[in-house]
Amino acid sequence: MSVPKKALLVICDGLGDRPCKELTNKTPLEAAKKPNLNALAKDGACGIMSPLGAGIRAGSDTAHLSIFGYNIKKYYLGRGPLEALGLKMQLQQGDIAFRANLATVDKKGVIIDRRAGRIDNSEPFAELLNGMEIKGIKFIIKAGTAHRLALVMRGKGLSPNISDSDPHKEGIKPLEIKPLDDSKEAAFTAKVLNEFLAKAHKILAGHKLNKERKKQGLMEANFVLTRGAGVFKRIPSFEERFRMKACCIAGAGLYKGIARFIGMDVLDVEGATGKANTNINAKISKAIEALGEYDFVFVHIKGCDVFGHDGDAKGKKEFIERIDSALKPLLKLKDVLVIITADHSTPCCMKDHSGDAVPVLLKGPSVRADDVNEFTERTCAKGYYRFNSGIELMNEILNLMNKAELVGS
Repeated sequence: MSVPKKALLVICDGLGDRPCKELTNKTPLEAAKKPNLNALAKDGACGIMSPLGAGIRAGSDTAHLSIFGYNIKKYYLGRGPLEALGLKMQLQQGDIAFRANLATVDKKGVIIDRRAGRIDNSEPFAELLNGMEIKGIKFIIKAGTAHRLALVMRGKGLSPNISDSDPHKEGIKPLEIKPLDDSKEAAFTAKVLNEFLAKAHKILAGHKLNKERKKQGLMEANFVLTRGAGVFKRIPSFEERFRMKACCIAGAGLYKGIARFIGMDVLDVEGATGKANTNINAKISKAIEALGEYDFVFVHIKGCDVFGHDGDAKGKKEFIERIDSALKPLLKLKDVLVIITADHSTPCCMKDHSGDAVPVLLKGPSVRADDVNEFTERTCAKGYYRFNSGIELMNEILNLMNKAELVGS
């Protein structure tokens, strides 16, 4: 039997679910018509995976790092640097990065809207604040999608051990940023960032851009909320660790950022939005093309997670059917290890991530086929594989490609 020379990993974000009343107590994956996923399951081996361990609710960032074989206790640096990398920001060793929102506060400083009325373009506001310096610390701001920003602090004596200013709800004032340890670096970082946010508010509140928004009856983008502080440092790349040239195909910035963090090339695909309207067919077509140049191709598909957070079981079911249709070309791949799984479950009844295990499918030469003929949460639980972490899945990928290192003699 031949050994696969290439690997194609498809992660359907938030794919796993729980029984839904509106789907006659089936999960969206069980209710969906999915002939191609079922055909792949029949020819391969299935199982379940808990990306961070049984019952642990995984974030998308930590789950992906684990699936790529990176122990989060050693390599996870916080969400901020990953978001910044996703926006193609050039980070330097020691930079402190944050996720940020443009928000609206009233005259008393109370948050009216955490997303500034879901403003559609934050770029002109980011430009107003970009490059500000306070006490030797430079603030670098870049606009993301809609209300989202990435904020980077660059300079000496900084620490990521500070609290968020974002309270994650309206009706109260932004939180004062505080040090989370007793170090002088954390105290300094909190003090300087508090000063920046106060100055930023003054600049934004008085600017003509917001005066014009107010005239139009729109919410002013007059405050910056920060969260997810993390320090950037360089780590061994995916290629250095696993001897495979790798690329990423994704629409949402976080997943591009994770890929850049571990040294994957990020390939652009027209219509890859990171939303429910993403062009899945184009992503899969690009992935198959990329197998000519790359040893490991990662495709991220976001929509299931969006519908899960919205509590839309029917929409999630229909999106899974769209995924299934797009995956049909994978049935014809030769000498390629195909892996299909999720980073976490997002049950529609919870509208949030759960600690439920996710289904896994592996198909290709060298895979020991099992008796599972349908790709669902419950049928996969009867399959060959039990992965207690994403790292274990990566170990098996390396094993099936004859790239696993020998332990012992």
